[in-house]
Amino acid sequence: MTLLTVPCRRALLSLALAGALLAAAPAALPVTARAADDGLVRVTSPHSVDVTIERLRTVLTNKGITIFADIDHAANAAAMDLEMPATHLLIFGSPKIGAPLMRRNPAIGIDLPIKAVVYEDADGTVWLAYNDPAYLAGRHDLPADLKPFAGMRKALEGFIGFAVTNN
Repeated sequence: MTLLTVPCRRALLSLALAGALLAAAPAALPVTARAADDGLVRVTSPHSVDVTIERLRTVLTNKGITIFADIDHAANAAAMDLEMPATHLLIFGSPKIGAPLMRRNPAIGIDLPIKAVVYEDADGTVWLAYNDPAYLAGRHDLPADLKPFAGMRKALEGFIGFAVTNN
């Protein structure tokens, strides 16, 4: 009988979780626009901000992803008698993916858990934006081909794709 070391078991668990996220992710994103210099992936949504954020919240919850914070920036502004377009932020993720990355470089904790913001621009277009995992890898001097980043990218594409489709 072969016993696996604790680091080996942890590595296998991380790979298994990344695989589960890949398998759990819905269909891929429709059309994305990537800004090369800021690392954001921006996707238009045919839905209102409220419907888009609810669809994102639903798919995350259904897939067992932890939502750490749910911030309605427009509602917070309104509470201070300020006006701003609809803007809503979800902070979500899995410590099983984030912790291995933070062990390699704790500073990535400034960008994890993952954040997705849904907002309406001046023309009335609704956008969903999030940080590209490859950008986060470069920003924190980590190899972009690490398994957690690959799993993160595929899962995000699926989650965001569900949020912005007409299903």
